[in-house]
Amino acid sequence: MTTLKLRRAWFQVHKWIGLILAILIIPLSLSGAALVWDEALDRVVNPDRYAVSGSATIAPDRYVAAARSSLKAGDHVATLTLPDGDGPVVLVANRAAKEQRPGPPPRTIVYLDPPTAKILAVTDGSGGIVRFLHILHGSLQVPGVGRSIVGWIGVFMMLSTFTGLWLWWPTMGGIKRAFRWKRHPNLDTNLHQTFGFWIALPLFVLSLTGAWISFPGFFGALSGEAPRGERGPRSRPLPLERPAQSIASVVDRAQATAPGKVERIGWPTTKSPDWTIALTGDTPRNIKVADDTGLASAAPEREAEGLGRLMRRIHDGNGMGPVWQTIIFVGGILPALLAVTGIIMWWRARGWRAQVKDRQRKKAA
Repeated sequence: MTTLKLRRAWFQVHKWIGLILAILIIPLSLSGAALVWDEALDRVVNPDRYAVSGSATIAPDRYVAAARSSLKAGDHVATLTLPDGDGPVVLVANRAAKEQRPGPPPRTIVYLDPPTAKILAVTDGSGGIVRFLHILHGSLQVPGVGRSIVGWIGVFMMLSTFTGLWLWWPTMGGIKRAFRWKRHPNLDTNLHQTFGFWIALPLFVLSLTGAWISFPGFFGALSGEAPRGERGPRSRPLPLERPAQSIASVVDRAQATAPGKVERIGWPTTKSPDWTIALTGDTPRNIKVADDTGLASAAPEREAEGLGRLMRRIHDGNGMGPVWQTIIFVGGILPALLAVTGIIMWWRARGWRAQVKDRQRKKAA
């Protein structure tokens, strides 16, 4: 196959990937860009949750007592998270599901004012714009097969970035020609070629990591890392409704084992009868407190970060610093622009080809 024929073949692949997936790429990329700073977005759309009167905290059991008035029968407190800064105290309660289904258990989330334990907001864990965007980005809001659809979009986007770079490379002249702004008389084509080049590598990385998250079994086998098993409804235990130990005694035992400020309290469950107390300080530690005996011990150190977890952090930007977060934010915005400009280019080419055929038909007549 000659270089020209190969280029034409890659052009067809690139074109049809963009046209067929454009309607899916746009919401997927824009939702990903918005979720780079999901907490900041939540603060904007739900200011009542963050309307705190100060940062000083009180005894954890007072937050639980205050939150119980807003919980319904069947709600079991699962976690209590204290803020690191000017945020609210967040209590999460799991609700007993009426039927077994995939996905996280239904939850009620209560936001409380740190100094006063006043309830700021009560929300359904499955509702809200941020949660909607998470589900949209992870599964396009399609139950069951949505995660796989997103994974295959990632695979095709990797192919699209490769073919796009091939087509970006000039057929005539040196490499400097490729970086010219006005390679084409149309603005949309110049935008498509220029931004397509600069975003190609980050977009390839985001597509790869997105596919990895969607198909952990396949990529885990390739990397030699055993993927975590799929967590079905039976593997999601319910927090104990009436633990034997009080919150105050659990916190005292944990801090006697390893001094530090309480960051998070995890309730014992029907599967694991231990409290989990996350402590911050010079050496952050997780302390396990047995609900039956009250014995406290340091939880085993977590295993080194696996490749699968690293892929997720790269994709989400969590803990990766503001530079990478900015890059992936732009990497979420520009694919939508490339999809729109690609459609415009295709539509204009259709009109141009129709005019050529019309002139040829008139000449033949």
